[in-house]
Amino acid sequence: MKYSKTLKLAVAISMLSVLFVPPAASSHGARFILTQQSRRIPMEQLPKRSEVPAEHQWKIEDLFASQQAWDETYAELQKEVKKAGDFQGKLNNAAAVKDCFALEDEISLKTERLYVYAHLHHDEDTANSTYQALSAKAKKMSVQVGEALSFITPEILSLPDSKLDEFIADPQLAEYKFTLTEMKREKAHVLSKAEEALLAQVGNLSQAPQTIYGMLNNADLKFPKIKDENGKEVELTHGSYIQFLENPNREVRERAFKAVYETYAKQKNTIASTLSANVNKNMFYANVRKYPSVLEMSLYGDNIPKEVYTNLIDTIHESLPLLHRYMNLRKKLLGVDELHMYDLFAPLVDEYKMDITYEEAKKTVSEGLKPLGKDYLASLQEGFDNGWIDVYENENKRTGAYSWGAYGTHPYVLLNHKENLNSMFTLAHEMGHALHSYYSDNALKYRDAQYTIFLAEVASTTNEALLMDYLLKKSTDPKEKMYLLTYYADQFRTTVFRQTMFAEFEKLVHERAEQGEALTPQALSEIYYDLNVKYHGKDMVVDKDIEMEWARIPHFYTSFYVYKYATGFSAATSFSKQILEEGQPAVDRYLGFLKSGGSDFSINILKKAGVDMSSPQPVREAMSVFESIIEQMEQLTK
Repeated sequence: MKYSKTLKLAVAISMLSVLFVPPAASSHGARFILTQQSRRIPMEQLPKRSEVPAEHQWKIEDLFASQQAWDETYAELQKEVKKAGDFQGKLNNAAAVKDCFALEDEISLKTERLYVYAHLHHDEDTANSTYQALSAKAKKMSVQVGEALSFITPEILSLPDSKLDEFIADPQLAEYKFTLTEMKREKAHVLSKAEEALLAQVGNLSQAPQTIYGMLNNADLKFPKIKDENGKEVELTHGSYIQFLENPNREVRERAFKAVYETYAKQKNTIASTLSANVNKNMFYANVRKYPSVLEMSLYGDNIPKEVYTNLIDTIHESLPLLHRYMNLRKKLLGVDELHMYDLFAPLVDEYKMDITYEEAKKTVSEGLKPLGKDYLASLQEGFDNGWIDVYENENKRTGAYSWGAYGTHPYVLLNHKENLNSMFTLAHEMGHALHSYYSDNALKYRDAQYTIFLAEVASTTNEALLMDYLLKKSTDPKEKMYLLTYYADQFRTTVFRQTMFAEFEKLVHERAEQGEALTPQALSEIYYDLNVKYHGKDMVVDKDIEMEWARIPHFYTSFYVYKYATGFSAATSFSKQILEEGQPAVDRYLGFLKSGGSDFSINILKKAGVDMSSPQPVREAMSVFESIIEQMEQLTK
């Protein structure tokens, strides 16, 4: 199964560079989790890569001591890839399967290390032609590896179920028991060799809706210029839109809001066609692979029960009065007679300047994560002290932040640190990812160490929740406290409520299509507008323009994905609440979660650690934290 994960790495990085969608799929053991973009410093003020002090750079030499060592491993890999073909047609006994899996692991791990090394260097300085070439070479090799190993799963799945059961029970294959169990589970949806070959040929065609939408949205769609607060005509782009919505000047916010959705409305027929084509593609695959619905097909890969999805929506529905209460508070804090959709990102309090150096950020993060215990803090400090992190921006460095790495070496974290609150939370977030990988890798063998995307955001967000709790408890300045509470409340609004609304939109759209209804622009806009009315409540004027927002959400082309943001945030909030209230027993369960990697189904890993996502309880616990935030904000406004 690992060949597919190796290929996903290249796809994930390619997609993220265009769409900036966290969290990302990753190769086995190589986590590539990307966080928000940072605003760039003008190029002339940035140091060149050669001018960055060593203590602010990650130690890529821990992966390969030199370029020569990389080249030698590349040469070894080329020979090993050829050996894989020797197993083709012979995977009918336990000994052959064991040897094949061992070779697959060796090939995949080397591919991963080569890939990570090349791309970390490339991201340090994207203009460096040497590493541009090296990363292209590594990507090409990963594709070759995927092709060379692609026979393994279909060949094993062609065996009778009784033979697969033998393999699962065979002590020789104990190390691969979960892999084989997963293979057998997927067998019901794997077609004949000829049919699978035909579907593989359709693969490029199936990408057409997303590709066409991406070109239209990123390349062809042009927004008009708008007037800023000084009456000056300025460019409106995808990148600047949210900045305009954060502008304290309400007229600027409204102008940007209307300009964006009027532009999308002019393309509504084309974009409705691309989205409809994507839904039809999903229905085609669900049908030929014998799934009851597209939703169940999308959840099947991670073995997530349908109830996780429906419970999330139902529990958020019962919690909508809390969001309505927050909308009422937002209206009061903004001092407006009517709250409009373009007011949702407007600052609720005056900017509270928090100058936080990197050294201070590390100390504060360590203090905030003390509830996780000495062992966790020691691992965190190891990351701070031993070349895991590339700290500051330099010329041509990749923007944003991510955690990445390869099994067998420590994780790597890319930052573009600024001296502010957001950067401190980004540090906590990325180190959450890094330590999740670190614990999993140290506790498990290579094949079982990789956790799923469903779990990926839990550890990072748990760190953020614990840090926020610490900052709020130690804050004595009402302005600072209100600034922090606002920051936290908007995380709930955007990550839990908004993403759940997106998830519900996807569910309704697919259900209509599966019932034979046409997904016209009018139908899509009606569904989306009604959801906004339902979610935001009577204190919100739901402007008609918002009915076109479905047209600007690229996530809808990676269907039934966004719910993972809400479930991940809810699970993390539940973990942090248990850790703060129960102490050591909850910490032990949580560390057990970090050490579990992908050794079991995601839902089981969380359940063992005390978070049952098949029940409404974790979402309800998250909502109780949200209610506490609102109560504190209301107290401060009295």
